Amino acid sequence: MFSRCWEVISVMLSKPNTPDCAICADNPDRQNNSLSLKISFRNARRQAKDYLVYFVTIVMAAALIYSFNGLVFSKELLELSVRMEYLPAMIVFASVVVVCIIGWLVNYTTGFMLSRRSRELGTYMLIGLEPKQVTGLFMKENLIIGIAAFVPGTLMGSLLFQALRAILLTLFGISYHFRLSFSPKAGGLTLVYFVLIYLFAQLKCRKRIRSMKIHDLIYYEKVNEEEVIQKSSRRRRIFVISIVFGIMGTLLLMAGSTIPSFAGAACIIVFLYGFFISFSSGVPAWFESRPEKKYRRQTLLVFRTLSAKLASMGIVMATISLLFTAVLISLGLGILFSRMFDFRAQQSCFDLFISDTDIGVSFKEQTGSGREIESPDANAAGKFQEYADYVHRNLSVADELQYPLYLSKDDTLTDYLEANTRFSSFYGTDMVMRYSDYAALRAMLGYPQAVMEPGQYLIHCMPYLKKGIEEYPLSEEYDKSVIYTKEGLTPGNVYTEIFHQYLWGGNGYNYILILPDDAAEKYAMHSICYAVMTREPVSEEQYYDLRDIFYRTGTRHDGIFDGDSYGTIDAKSQAQRAEASEVAMFVLPLYYLALILSMTTVTILTIHQLSEMNRYRQQFTLLRKLGMEPREMIKALRTQLAVYYAMPAVPPLFITVPLILNFENIVEPEIMMGTGGALMILAVTLGLFAAIYAVYILSAYSGLKRNVLPEHLICPDRR
Repeated sequence: MFSRCWEVISVMLSKPNTPDCAICADNPDRQNNSLSLKISFRNARRQAKDYLVYFVTIVMAAALIYSFNGLVFSKELLELSVRMEYLPAMIVFASVVVVCIIGWLVNYTTGFMLSRRSRELGTYMLIGLEPKQVTGLFMKENLIIGIAAFVPGTLMGSLLFQALRAILLTLFGISYHFRLSFSPKAGGLTLVYFVLIYLFAQLKCRKRIRSMKIHDLIYYEKVNEEEVIQKSSRRRRIFVISIVFGIMGTLLLMAGSTIPSFAGAACIIVFLYGFFISFSSGVPAWFESRPEKKYRRQTLLVFRTLSAKLASMGIVMATISLLFTAVLISLGLGILFSRMFDFRAQQSCFDLFISDTDIGVSFKEQTGSGREIESPDANAAGKFQEYADYVHRNLSVADELQYPLYLSKDDTLTDYLEANTRFSSFYGTDMVMRYSDYAALRAMLGYPQAVMEPGQYLIHCMPYLKKGIEEYPLSEEYDKSVIYTKEGLTPGNVYTEIFHQYLWGGNGYNYILILPDDAAEKYAMHSICYAVMTREPVSEEQYYDLRDIFYRTGTRHDGIFDGDSYGTIDAKSQAQRAEASEVAMFVLPLYYLALILSMTTVTILTIHQLSEMNRYRQQFTLLRKLGMEPREMIKALRTQLAVYYAMPAVPPLFITVPLILNFENIVEPEIMMGTGGALMILAVTLGLFAAIYAVYILSAYSGLKRNVLPEHLICPDRR
């Protein structure tokens, strides 16, 4: 610090001896500005070196902001689908949140730098600099760091944008070719964000410096975060209460339902802040009553150091822990949404599928078994003729089939599945299909032939229902089934290939009964379906032309598959475009937020660790003199870092692990089967977070080990 001050004095007292300085020698203001800028550049280089982790994080933040701004202004990507028109709004919304997060990082780090350099800045005032000049020096240093981070950040962002572009083009099934480019609009918007971030931080620091006296500025470094709870006895009580809230919150989150989950999250938040603001008294008090644990190995050193750290930054640690929770939830939701969108796209097995339940069918009750079904009215026939005419004029048809679906009055199997599986009925009774239509559809899709022996029926269902359906003949409900008592059919095979059964209006809702033709035709016709396989994918324009016919002929709802209880229209290629658009609008912004949040919070933790380098060096030098073995010193340093970084990271697990495991209860059951299960999502979420966290921890450890421990402890061969 004194060497820096001496350099400032020498620069200010030196006579101008360069041509530029000779020109401005008669202009003191210009000369002072030149000297001030020179000092600021020198200090900025040192700041970037001392806080390299912070500088790298700002560079990465600039790269991420630019790359996502590139999506906003990329006509190529926005024209991939009409659904992409909402992408700019989603990206801008996410960027606003990111700007607030990065603004908090810059503001916090700038304030932290101010506290660490307060004696230096106070000394500047003592040697005669005006508060205005000192403020200008400090502000210029940080602006130079921001500019130095912005330039390589935008260049790196150009490469990162190419990665995002490759992901989206691949999702849309378009071949990717590398094309490095720079978007002035994206760069301009990124610059606006950075100006806002640094303007806010600099104005706040300017106000703080100008309002402080020289004495306050010199001793500002010694001012720590004030403890919210002053009395140690009260802190110990709060510590115990917070632990109780943490246990309650965890149990409520594991309950799985909505209201207990919200109550559990509230308890966990209380736990986080209560735990961190009381830790500095709670843990030492616990060790005081257990001296055998207190003096065991490095326990006293580790927890005394950690308690002192938390006493000065308890609120910050609690906030970081809360933000870690947001990181894990964002990652988990991103993986869940990605799985959900991919699953929905896979359920579209036909190149084109149209169904209509508004068919105007009339029927008459008859004695004996079943009903006599009359033909659909002319309106229904006209609708499908219009579809067929368009398809034959504009598409290259490989195969097609129009077929009816029937609805029985029997709800025995439906009730059984609702009681024994996670199935939730949409129609209330069983949907039925003729075996001849089923065999034709399987042939269209390239599935193996489904053999049905005389006197049998088949069931085609989604995989999660297979076990329950196979167990159904062993249950009491089996004997009550209308199908068996009236038709005399016995259960045959259960098939689970993709068969357009995910949502309403398809081949049954999650399952359908396959009956012999004469048995199926005794039931009431529910809908008419039109399945088409084409040699070329259905284009977006063709899909919307067909959808116009769909709406013009009476359907009123535009859902995920453009359908409701009156029918549905779906195309495999359109489902894939919808998946790609939804990934761009929801999944990528979630990863964007998670990455920025994780980098920001871990950067603050790492800055605090690296800023303690001198104190750590003095501490370990003293321990060496007292006779501590080199191995024990290295182990103590590792333990200190491990506990320090684990403190804010472990509590969020109490929130996120139950929440992610509860994903199975908030989405359709079939989505969470196989590799998309909750345990897999949890493992990937924790793995991604741990990977990001490990990079910063290793950088902090290598820096501390290199600068804190004597060289012969790091490399024993050099002794």
